[in-house]
Formats: sequence, structure tokens, C-alpha cells
Amino acid sequence: MKITYFLPFLFFYCIASSQPSQIKNIFIITTDGFRWQEVFTGADSAIMNDTEYVQDTALIKDLYWDPAAGERRKKLMPFFWNVIAKEGQLYGNRLLHNNVNVKNLYKISFPGYNEILTGYADPLLIPNLRINNRNKNILDYFNSQESYKGKVVAFASWNMFPSILNKKRSRIYLNSGYDSATGGLDITDDMINATQGQVSHKGHTRYDLLTSIAAKEYIHRNHPRIVFMSFGETDEFAHQNRYDLYLEQATNIDKMIEELWYAVQTDPFYKDNTIFIITTDHGRGQDLLTWHGHNGFIKGSGDTWLAIMGPGIKPLGEMEFPGQIYQNQLAATIALLMGEKFVTAHKIGKPFLSNEAPVPASATASFFHQTSSN
Repeated sequence: MKITYFLPFLFFYCIASSQPSQIKNIFIITTDGFRWQEVFTGADSAIMNDTEYVQDTALIKDLYWDPAAGERRKKLMPFFWNVIAKEGQLYGNRLLHNNVNVKNLYKISFPGYNEILTGYADPLLIPNLRINNRNKNILDYFNSQESYKGKVVAFASWNMFPSILNKKRSRIYLNSGYDSATGGLDITDDMINATQGQVSHKGHTRYDLLTSIAAKEYIHRNHPRIVFMSFGETDEFAHQNRYDLYLEQATNIDKMIEELWYAVQTDPFYKDNTIFIITTDHGRGQDLLTWHGHNGFIKGSGDTWLAIMGPGIKPLGEMEFPGQIYQNQLAATIALLMGEKFVTAHKIGKPFLSNEAPVPASATASFFHQTSSN
């Protein structure tokens, strides 16, 4: 058997030191349609030097280019590579045959978020339209448990999340698109709402910075235990064929996640008991002509990535061994980290933390050899 199939069991080792009592809170963070290529190798030289996609190629090169991929990715996402790579784990570098993929056939946003949050790669098409999601999600599941009731929240830039999370059915606090900020923020409420009111052209996706500010203020004042945050402008700029703005927004989101992590680690309620899981809903095309698009027919659209950091997570950094994780495994993994079991009427992916089968000695030896220096 190939070592590729043993990643779920090796992942159990990666967090086996975690004591359930350590993990009290989870933040699930996504950035829409952000490619694994930029996460692991930084800016793509072919795209960044094409004036069809970049307005000032010289400036973008000054900002993001370095001949070494390791340095390029640090320029683009310094928090990921200076902090998460030292304190957590990063999955999905396909150059190392470490793969993360969606399971759904469609490789667009609604099916992707459905898969992340319900653990179910629904074979029936869910278009990016205002259709209430028929599947039960992990946020609703947590909110139905007495210890989490009223402590589950979602903040999203894309205004489609009332449908994705089925707000008509859900009882969690949800703020998406250009929703007014509420939740006991007193004067800050007014400031956020006034700022949003000044946006002259409100599209389907709110500025990610506004989403971040609203979420951080709510989190600071209300201390929810399960937080879902979804940024959307990486996908927006890619669809606009603006690779320069796509890169810029990746750096902005990296900074927002850094600030959120600092806020969490300096808040006694969250410090040393909170997990961050960071991922994306789908991939994008692999080359110069297709990077800005994604669907079931564009190669690369199902290729994603995953980062995790927090108490008990072994600081192994970039996963350098072959393996395979699927997006439909996230919901069950999130539940298991919190000592719960996500039970639904539909079939869901198994958690990464599975010890249902032993790790063959050869695989274990290889894994320990490759990680012994970390």
C-alpha cells in the first residue's frame, strides 16, 4: 500500500498530544477561491508579468517577487510562513504530493461552503443562487448543544451566506454582506454601520476589512466559542482578472488573520485554548489562461489547502509527506476537536483524527524520519 493513503492516520499523530480540555473554542476561517499555488509558492511570475492581469508589473514585482519560492510566499503571506509554519501545520502543497481537494463535482462557492460546513459533498447541484441549503451544518449542530447555545456566530463578506447557512432555519448569529452590525456593540455599532453606509457601490461581496472589523468587535465583546469567518475579495478580484489586486488582498487577509490571532492570544477567554482552521472553498485554473476561473470543467478548480494552529497541534509546519485530505472531512474533524460527534441525516466525511486502522510500520518510520527535525 502507498503512504498516500495513510495521511488521515498520520494526522492523528500530529494532534494526538492535544488534551480535549485544552480546546474550548474554534475559529473556522476561509478566503474564497484562493489557490494553493500562491499559498505555497507565492506570486506566479507568468501571471504577474502579464499586463492583461496586472496594471503595474514593475511595482507588483517589487512587492512580491523573489527567485526563491520560500521567500516569495513569505512576502505574500508573512503570518502564514513566519508563524503558522512554526507553530501549526500547512497542508496542500501538491509539489510535495500533499493534496487537499474538494469532493463536490461543481467546484464553485455554494457547493464548496456546503461541503466544508456540512461534511457532505452534495451530488445535487446547489447553484450560487439564493436557495436555502437543504443540508444541516456544523454551526447549527453546535448551537443545538447546551454548552454552545448562543455562542456560535458567522461573519461573511459574501451576501449569499443566509442561504448557505439557511438563515430561515438557523438560530445562530449571522452577519453577511452589508448587514448592519448588531449584537451589543454600542457606539462601535454606529461607526461600523456608518462606514458601510458610505460604500457607494455595494456588490454581492462586502469589503473584507469591514467583515474583519465587525467580527473582531463582536468577538471581543461577546466571546463566542464557535466562530466562522469568510472573506470574499480574493475570488472577486480573480474574477475581475486583476491578479495584482488578488495578490494584494491575500496579503491583507494574512494580516487580518494575524491581528485576529493576536487578539485571541491576548484575551484570557481564548488564550491557549482556541484552534484556528484556515482554508478555501475551491481552487482555480492552473495556468495563465485559466487562473481567474473555476468550475467542474477547469483543471485545478478542486485543488485546495488547509492550515491549522492551536493548543495540542504539533508544530510540524509544512506537511512534506504524500497524503490526501478531502474538504468533506472538515466538519467531522471540527466536531471531534471539540469532543463532539457531528451527526446528520446525510453521509459525511470521516474526521482526520481517525485511529480506526493502525499505521503500517513503514509509513510510521517514514513519517518520523521526515519530521524528526521539526
